[in-house]
Amino acid sequence: MANIQDDTLASRISRVLAERIISGALSPGARLRQDHVAEEFGASHVPVREAFRRLEAQGLAVSEPRRGVRVASFDLREVREVAEMRAALEVLALRHAVPNLTPAVLDRAEAATAAADGASDVRSWEEANRAFHRLILEPCAMPRLLASIDDLHAASARFLFSAWRSSWQPRTDHDHRAILAALRGGNGDEAAAILGRHVQWIGRTPVRNESGETREIFSIVG
Repeated sequence: MANIQDDTLASRISRVLAERIISGALSPGARLRQDHVAEEFGASHVPVREAFRRLEAQGLAVSEPRRGVRVASFDLREVREVAEMRAALEVLALRHAVPNLTPAVLDRAEAATAAADGASDVRSWEEANRAFHRLILEPCAMPRLLASIDDLHAASARFLFSAWRSSWQPRTDHDHRAILAALRGGNGDEAAAILGRHVQWIGRTPVRNESGETREIFSIVG
């Protein structure tokens, strides 16, 4: 029973900390202090250490000798890596999902796209965007693949929040609608091709680094 409770608490701690990291509330390089986190959540060190391990597995935190656990930084190479990994894995998932996609699922995905188009801030947009991708991929029924994609979406969200936090503007996602049209028309190959290009679309946007200096960083859109 204790192990189950620790696992549940570790999940909650990692989920809350991940949200803070993704949204930018915890900056790259910020130290995650085990004692402080344990006190905040009323937890022992066991679930906190497990939560830190989960954040490391997601690429959101790093453990450094004699420096403890810190929020992971990211750079252009990581952005490109995440984009390529997402493209490969999401196309794989979609190809397996296509036979199981129903009109009801596609209707829900279309509603998610409409919600993204009408989003008033980057956080709302990202939630709706992620919902769209999850809806069309989940019918693949491959939980390990979907878990890996979820981790990559979390990494993508960090880039998006960094790039768009101060310059958000509503946007219409034509790729999502093209994917839906292909899926409704029974053309899974076309939908997969559009999805692969969509996830790898990279735009150059000036954002501020940890030192407050403006620089260029590639941000994934999709």
